Amino acid sequence: MTSLSPPPEADRNQRNSSQAAFRGRENDWRLFLRLLPYARRHRRLVWAALILLVPLSFANAIQPLLIGQAVSLIRQESTWSFLQDVSLQSGVSILGIMLLLTIVIRLVFGILSKFLEEKIGQQITAGIRDDLFDHVTSLAVRFFDKTPVGRLITRLTSDVEALGLVFSSGAIGIINDLFSMAVIAVFMFSLQWQLGLILVAMLFPVTGLIVYFQKQFRKANYKAREELSGLNSMLQENISGMNIVQLFNRQRFNAEMFRTVNQRYIDEVNYTIFHDSAVSATLEAVSLVAIAVVLWLGGLLILNDTLTFGVLSAFILYAQRLFNPLRQFAEKFTMFQAGFTALERISNLLNEPIEILDPEGLQVRSLQFGNAPELLTEETNGQPANPTQGEIRFEHVWFAYKEDDYVLKDLHFTIRPGEKVALVGPTGAGKSSIIRLLCRLYEPTQGRILVDGIDVRDLPQAQLRRYMGIILQDGFLFSGDVKGNIALGEDYSLEEIQAAAQATNVGSFIEQLPEGYDTQLRERGTNLSGGQKQLLAFARAAIRNPVLLVLDEATASLDVGTEALIQQSLERLLQERTAIIIAHRLSTIRNANRILVLKRGQLVESGTHEELLQENGLYASLYKLQMLGS
Repeated sequence: MTSLSPPPEADRNQRNSSQAAFRGRENDWRLFLRLLPYARRHRRLVWAALILLVPLSFANAIQPLLIGQAVSLIRQESTWSFLQDVSLQSGVSILGIMLLLTIVIRLVFGILSKFLEEKIGQQITAGIRDDLFDHVTSLAVRFFDKTPVGRLITRLTSDVEALGLVFSSGAIGIINDLFSMAVIAVFMFSLQWQLGLILVAMLFPVTGLIVYFQKQFRKANYKAREELSGLNSMLQENISGMNIVQLFNRQRFNAEMFRTVNQRYIDEVNYTIFHDSAVSATLEAVSLVAIAVVLWLGGLLILNDTLTFGVLSAFILYAQRLFNPLRQFAEKFTMFQAGFTALERISNLLNEPIEILDPEGLQVRSLQFGNAPELLTEETNGQPANPTQGEIRFEHVWFAYKEDDYVLKDLHFTIRPGEKVALVGPTGAGKSSIIRLLCRLYEPTQGRILVDGIDVRDLPQAQLRRYMGIILQDGFLFSGDVKGNIALGEDYSLEEIQAAAQATNVGSFIEQLPEGYDTQLRERGTNLSGGQKQLLAFARAAIRNPVLLVLDEATASLDVGTEALIQQSLERLLQERTAIIIAHRLSTIRNANRILVLKRGQLVESGTHEELLQENGLYASLYKLQMLGS
């Protein structure tokens, strides 16, 4: 057969391949705007937290003023008018009571503000985590082929937690600090504008330094988070493949690889620590310089009798409180930058396009047990389009996992309703790729796939996958009980689950488990053998009563006796159903209505077992080799 070249329009469905690349960095303002929709969901709590900032900020700003008045009163300098006609003891008592009142206000409102701040942060973080999980589970399998699991785990856990710390430990607090600085500035200018101007002016160079160190820290922190993702990926890979690590004595080799990656992560973290320390030290030095300037200029004004000791005392306290918010920000500097870095990485994941989408204008009418859901489309004028016959048609289908590397080439065939068709071919011929395209785990690069005359891209994914039952060689099990792994979240009664298990001859095996259908399974079903996990996959497919049944080496993990038992249930399960069977043991597919032979993504032979043997082609060669080996 001559080699085929891809059609010129074959790249039309690969438009998203380049979008998976790194999308570039976003500035803090753009990142902040991405958080606004989450904050709007809890606008009442946000407004309540912001309103509490007013009494907190004024109480904070009044306290230095009260202490300054107490100093003026003791030194018999000019004070407030209502303090001039009272004794020193009474005046100090009045100021003490007012100071105590401001302390109580800051205590009560501070507790309420912190509680609301934490609550808002946790709810926003939960919303981001929910949206991120929903988005990740909606991405095409192609995305997971190129993305290490450890990197995704880092996004969903470490990055989300880092973002959560930003909200729960100071998002509203930053607004509080800025508002407090503004209130303090107003009070200072009302007391003595020269000293107030000097202190406020010193904020500008400090802000410039913070911005500079922030940019440097951001770069280092982004690299550190990337190295952490690589570290988690290596951990996940080694733990998942621990049996291979130990069987091939790779412990020392893998430990050295891990040590190298871990050291790169530590080096990047050290850069972040340096910039964090530089910010803290700079702010501490500037605040001390500010106090020294206030003392120097204030002393000159006192000598000129234009300033009192009480006002100077108040300004020294104001200088401390004016820079306290910046000092607190420095303490949270690492956390905030780590949070923005995490948000940047989470945004990159949320920006990942969903390649496989349900078509617009479609509505699923029902998803009932034993019945295919009805599809309403504009083309059918509101009449249900029900794919219930079981006809599968591939029309000139091309497909490539990587650009220009086609694993299926101009595939064209039809599987009639009720027909049992086997897919045969060497490893890498494209058998599993056909199943993945049929299930819409991937989209064809060129051509189309029809189910009962309906393009699979015109069907909702839930309806398409409800239409077929798939039994893979490696049956994946979730942690939970046995009946939950058969129902997989759908509303089946225990009687229906038991009936499906009995129909597939796996009921006796389940009843022998310690707690029967309530037996708890560990992650990936590690407390069951490979054959036992495969048995549950048969019950999982039978309970859904599919129109199309796909078997991908479904009995490869079973012993001879169990396979014979399952074969009886398979014969019942395959009655009046279309079936696609992938099997490397050619003796198991001799009774198939038709066998499709694939080679390098092309359909090279088609016919029954006897017809293909008579052709003496690829199928006959494979069959003779297996018979010779047995």
